[in-house]
Amino acid sequence: MDVDILGIDLAKRVFQLHGADRSGHALHRSKVTRDGFVEAVRSLRPRIVAMEACSSAHHWARSFQAMGMEVRLISPQYVSPFVKTNKNDRNDAQAIVEAASRPTMNFVAVKSVEQQDMQAVHRVRDLLTRQRTALINQARGLLGERGVTMAKSPEAFKRAVPQVLSSCDGEVTGICQAMVLELTEQIKVLEDGIDRAETLIKSFMKRSPLCKRIAVIGGVGPITATAVVAAIGDAKEFRNGRHLSAWMGLVPRQYSSGGKSQLKGISKRGDTYLRTLLIHGARTVLRYVVGKTDVQSRWLQDLIARRGYNRAAVALANKNARVIQALLSSDTPYRPGAAAVH
Repeated sequence: MDVDILGIDLAKRVFQLHGADRSGHALHRSKVTRDGFVEAVRSLRPRIVAMEACSSAHHWARSFQAMGMEVRLISPQYVSPFVKTNKNDRNDAQAIVEAASRPTMNFVAVKSVEQQDMQAVHRVRDLLTRQRTALINQARGLLGERGVTMAKSPEAFKRAVPQVLSSCDGEVTGICQAMVLELTEQIKVLEDGIDRAETLIKSFMKRSPLCKRIAVIGGVGPITATAVVAAIGDAKEFRNGRHLSAWMGLVPRQYSSGGKSQLKGISKRGDTYLRTLLIHGARTVLRYVVGKTDVQSRWLQDLIARRGYNRAAVALANKNARVIQALLSSDTPYRPGAAAVH
């Protein structure tokens, strides 16, 4: 059986296989359990293995690459249009084959184990940060109902809590203090976890040449650099910097018809976490451009005056994304003057 491309609908226990020849004609259809999955794929000897980029896809992709097979991972949103009639595992596997056969299809790069380690640390850190914010907001809400207000930042909260817990003035009773103390102890545990995650991020930063290469860009620190490398690796899957910035959702959303082009706000497609990091990094740069005379600072000063602070931050994030793609996909060193926008 000469299977050219094998589409796999991944699952936890049962996997659907759909094999086709170079012309797209179906040669093989089967459903296999997890125990016999790898051996079933090996016996078919496909030239290409195609899967949706979902849970466990990168693990299986690395396994099949080790067998000498070409692996193509596709974003699920690009597979959906090829599902015929009803949605089921069999039709999904066939749709994966058809999507992977398209010459213009965009594929997802297979992540290494180290990239997934980086991504795991970032996801845990993001979760702990959101949980800390939720606990701080809960404590501020409990105290606000009793007439005690404080600033929003975690630092301001930590400065104000000791004074609140030191006395039982007014409506802040002993029970209220006990509840706030319980929340602050949980916040301390979360902050210890955040510190450990950031220590791991710094260690990734020291070991990764790719992270070091892009960390020299203004507005790109260790957290942003490691998050970007964890998500896109060497960025060679992207044709150019515009492709990467569009993938991150940093380009205008287009709604055009009849030859009339309409550009709206940024599309916000792709990874929200990466886009947020790049925009926050750009805001940091904007804080220090006043009075500077280099090319980029003058461009940003003019952009802020014409378009406003927020648009300038997004524009700088967009430019940084393009520079990141250029640096990760080649050995060219970063030259601030060459990257400046006029």
